[in-house]
Amino acid sequence: MQQTQIIILDYGSQYTQLLARRIREQNVLAEVVDFNLTKADLLKYPNLKGIILSGGPASVYEENAYMVDKEILEAGYPVLGVCYGLQLITHLFGGTVEAATKQEFGKAQLVIDDLSNILFDNVPNSKNVWMSHADHLTTIPNDFYQIAHSDNSIAAIKHKNQNIYGIQFHAEVTHSEFGAEILNNFIFKIAKAKKDWYMSTFIEKAIAQIKEKIGNDKVILGLSGGVDSSVAATLVSKAIGKQLTCIFVDTGLLRKNEALQVMDTYAKNFDMNIKMVDASELFYKNLRGISEPETKRKMIGKLFIDVFTEEARKMSRDAKWLAQGTIYPDVIESSKEGHSSKTIKSHHNVGGLPEDLGFELLEPIRDLFKDEVRKVGRELGIPDKMIDRHPFPGPGLGIRVIGEVTKEKCDILREVDDIFISALHEADLYTKVQQAHVVLLPVKTVGVMGDNRTYEFVAALRSVDTVDFMTATASHLPWDFIDKVVNKIINEVKHVNRIVYDVTSKPPGTIEWE
Repeated sequence: MQQTQIIILDYGSQYTQLLARRIREQNVLAEVVDFNLTKADLLKYPNLKGIILSGGPASVYEENAYMVDKEILEAGYPVLGVCYGLQLITHLFGGTVEAATKQEFGKAQLVIDDLSNILFDNVPNSKNVWMSHADHLTTIPNDFYQIAHSDNSIAAIKHKNQNIYGIQFHAEVTHSEFGAEILNNFIFKIAKAKKDWYMSTFIEKAIAQIKEKIGNDKVILGLSGGVDSSVAATLVSKAIGKQLTCIFVDTGLLRKNEALQVMDTYAKNFDMNIKMVDASELFYKNLRGISEPETKRKMIGKLFIDVFTEEARKMSRDAKWLAQGTIYPDVIESSKEGHSSKTIKSHHNVGGLPEDLGFELLEPIRDLFKDEVRKVGRELGIPDKMIDRHPFPGPGLGIRVIGEVTKEKCDILREVDDIFISALHEADLYTKVQQAHVVLLPVKTVGVMGDNRTYEFVAALRSVDTVDFMTATASHLPWDFIDKVVNKIINEVKHVNRIVYDVTSKPPGTIEWE
C-alpha cells in the first residue's frame, strides 16, 4: 500500500493492534506485519519511514524464539523496539537479556537519563509508564547507551550512531503518562512521517478502486446489520449501485426484533437489493447440546457459511464477487497457525469460506480499525443509530447464553436485553458507555414472588467504559437507574428472578463472557 509509512512487526503482544491505532490516530498509516518479514519485503512499502518491533510473550534467549532479519534493523530506517522488541534488539546487538528477579507488571516510574534525547521531547521526568515484562536487560548491547530507567529495569536505550531505539514499557497504552508524546516523537521527529491518512481520502480511493476492480460484474455481500457490513455495503453500493445484492441471514441469535429493524432501516436509508433468509431453526437444531464457547463460535460460523454459501450459489450465475465487512482486527485475531499472535477468537469472515465457493473476494474496509470504520460511516451519511450501535459479536446471543443455546433461553435473554438497552437510551446513558449487554447464566436460584417460591434463571447486566477495548472498567451506572432496570426485568420477564451486575475489569476478565 503506497501510503504505509510505519510497519509494526508483530511478536504476539496483546497491544500490537493498539500500537497501530495510536499511530493511525495521528493520521499516519501504520500496518501490522508478520515478524518473518525480510529486507527484500521492504520494497513493498515505497513510502516507509519507520519500523516498530512489538512486544510479545516469548523470551529472546529461548530456543526457537521469534527473531527478526537483522538486515532490516541495519537498512537505515528508524527503529523502535517495544518491550520484547527492545529485548530482541539487545540480543541481536550483543547485549544480555535474562529472567528478572523483580518482575514489573503495571505502573512504574520512568526516570529519563538523557533529557536532551529527542524521544523524550516535551516529556516531563519521573512519570508513570506501563510495564508488563518478566525478562529484563542486564547488559546494554554494543554501541548503545541507556537513556531512561525505572527502579527495577533499564527502561530505554538508543544506538550511538543510528536511529535505533528500544523502550521496555508500553507507550501505546493509556496508563503510560505521556506515552502518546513519546510515540509521536518517534513518528514525526525521528521517522519524519507526514500526516496523510484521512477517512475522506480513503473513501474516494476505495470507491474508485471498487469501480475499477468490479467493472460491470455483479457482487453479493453478507449483511449483518452491524457497523462493519453496513459501511462495506454502502461503499460498494456507492461504487457500483444495483450491481450489488446483499444477503441478510437471520440466525435466530439476534436481539429483539432486530431482523425486522435491520430490513426496515436499510429500506428507509439505502437503495440496495437485500434478501433476508430465516435460518433460525437450523441454528437452534445444530447448537443443541453444545456448551463450550469456542465450539459454539465455530458451529455458528460454519452454519452461517453454509447458509450463505447456499444462497450465494443460487446467484452464482450472475455474481462474480463476494464482498465482506472484514476489518483489520478480524484479520489479526484470526491469525493462522505458526504466526506469533495467538488466535483470540474465530471469525467466519476470515479464512472460513470454502475455497470452491466460486467468487473472487472484495473486502473494501479490510485495512481499517473499528473507530476508523465509524468515521467512514459518518462520512458516508449512515444514520447515527447504526454507527453508534455498541459492538455485537458475530455469534450473537449464542455466546451471551452461557452453556447450551436454545430458542427458549434466547427469547428470555432478548426480553431482558431489550429492557436494559432501552433504559440506557431513555436515560441518555447509551452513548456514554462503550458496550452494554446482558448475559443469561446457566444456573437457577430460589426466589419469592408474591407468596410463591420461584426457581428461575439469573441474568447478568454488563456495561463497560473503554477507550480502545483492549482494557476496560465496569461502568459506574447510577444505582437508582440499575434499581429501576432490575425492578422492570423482574416484573416483566418470565423465568428470571435474580439480576447481578458484572463489575469485573478487563483484564482480568473480558468484555464478553464467552
